[in-house]
Amino acid sequence: MKMKNIPEVWLRGPLPDYPSELQPIAHAILQAQEEIHLLMKDFPSQMLWEKPAGMASPAFHLQHIAGVLDRMASYANAKKLSTEQFAYLKAEGVKSEELTTEQLVKVLDNQIQMFLQLLSQTDPATITDYRSVGRAELPSTVGGLLFHAAEHMQRHFGQLLVTVKVLQK
Repeated sequence: MKMKNIPEVWLRGPLPDYPSELQPIAHAILQAQEEIHLLMKDFPSQMLWEKPAGMASPAFHLQHIAGVLDRMASYANAKKLSTEQFAYLKAEGVKSEELTTEQLVKVLDNQIQMFLQLLSQTDPATITDYRSVGRAELPSTVGGLLFHAAEHMQRHFGQLLVTVKVLQK
């Protein structure tokens, strides 16, 4: 699945639009995005909702990654989740025959773009600033939320990879 003759994103050098302190976050998100595109290319939409061995469906992972990026961006901006974000969260993984692989990847790409824009505009001096998370207002920081978005995306990409490979056997 590796792209031929192209090193991983983190080995291509600094990304000019991101502060050096936030480069690893941008690298991780862009790497996962590239690999998701390769993995989902030509993936049949009729298989999006399959749950082999009870695992989460490919559609869930694509929706969840987009949702997490959106929610972590809100928290990093010291905002509470909106009604729309709660509705999206509730709908993650709910089967919808109308959705296609291409549509889910496009939604994810749009959310990645918005998250990366936030990342590029983040002042590194704020990464230790306190932020609360969720209704329970659990403690975090700007940097913690941004990093969590990237590591959570990587984790769900790994799960998506396994699920898709099992389904394509």
